[in-house]
Amino acid sequence: MVSGAELRAALRKDCPAEGMPASQVIEELVSAASAGVLGSQTGRFFAWVIGGSLPSALAADWLTSAWDQNAGLFACAPAASMMEEVAGNWLKQILRLPQQCSFAFTTGWEMAHFTCLAAARHAVLEHAGWEVEKRGLIGAPPIRVVSSSGYHGSFMKALRMVGLGSDSMRAVPMNERNVVGVRDLEAALQEDPDSPTILVLQAGEINTGTFDQFSEVVPLARKMVENLWIHVDGAFGLWARASERFRHLTDGVELADSWATDGHKWLNVPYDSGYAFVARPQPHRASMALHASYLTHDESFRDALDWTPEWSRRARGIPTYAAIRELGMIGIATLVDRCCEMAALMVEGLSGVPNVEILWRPILNQGLVRFVDPTGTDHDRFTDQVVERINQTGEAFFSTSVWRGMRCMRISVSNWRTSESDVERAVRAIKRRVS
Repeated sequence: MVSGAELRAALRKDCPAEGMPASQVIEELVSAASAGVLGSQTGRFFAWVIGGSLPSALAADWLTSAWDQNAGLFACAPAASMMEEVAGNWLKQILRLPQQCSFAFTTGWEMAHFTCLAAARHAVLEHAGWEVEKRGLIGAPPIRVVSSSGYHGSFMKALRMVGLGSDSMRAVPMNERNVVGVRDLEAALQEDPDSPTILVLQAGEINTGTFDQFSEVVPLARKMVENLWIHVDGAFGLWARASERFRHLTDGVELADSWATDGHKWLNVPYDSGYAFVARPQPHRASMALHASYLTHDESFRDALDWTPEWSRRARGIPTYAAIRELGMIGIATLVDRCCEMAALMVEGLSGVPNVEILWRPILNQGLVRFVDPTGTDHDRFTDQVVERINQTGEAFFSTSVWRGMRCMRISVSNWRTSESDVERAVRAIKRRVS
């Protein structure tokens, strides 16, 4: 890897007055950029939660660019529209969500949150007698948002974009199991039970992969608050629904009102692939649809612009369609199971290694370790140093996080390529650099 300064120097050029042959543009682009491209497609990339790209999904993504369809309207892109419709219904089967759900294909997890929050905002304000799409938020009844303190930053960004603001959030502490405490949540909901409320629950907390207790929390919340929308952040954890082995972790999640997840994580499609699902299609469509006389609408077929934030949009359903065809439901379950096995195998491979402290053993595909400074001076700084040394070897790539006030290395496995030999190489690299 080169430094940021070196990469800037290689790519920064004066804006050209005259063009050049396309082949030369690409050759120079590859030459200048290659050293700044992370190997996130490999089986030894364990940073963040980033999958690879399945062969069919990658080829379908090339076709998406080559066909260059504006997939906002059926009239503009009939084949793309139909593949998105079919793939959306397949995803509901795979994730075992209510079949009456509407869905949206978005740029990513953040915009999936945005889409679900827009539907939630419409529903709770409509219940309070306020037409938000006509009247806006000025003067509207305030909406409170309740979540565990483990919410992801992308949700907060979506909350700001949808106009509710960070001050609307009431964060409830997580308990020793790293899930929202039921009694603490009950107390938070009791503070103002008459307010329009959006409750956010976790299906796969970002550091530990833990799941809130949906079967207990959802009925409790609905009993306590009348004007309530329950949203689930399931960026990678919702895919546990595809696995017979891990499905029990999500018991009761189907009782929610909306769900956000990502395709570029466990489905292993290229980026630009978020999915939003909404159990109540009416508020979903009401929050997104806007027709115009110069557009060609067809009531017999699905127009994506009625369900997504964008009118002009990439035909992002095509790679998802291809990936599901390649794997099938059994293949997706096998991929989830294998990634979880590899995460557990890596953490166990580090058990007992000097200067390695295991903070969290995977219940899904996420593990946490930190590196103990032999001098006892600064474990956080030492952890950062060890992770940097590991990454510099090129044998594996990890990222750091902060959990319960401790700097740690997060072990995240979601790539279809990751094998036992990849895990063994990564463990060897860690052992060599921690000593």
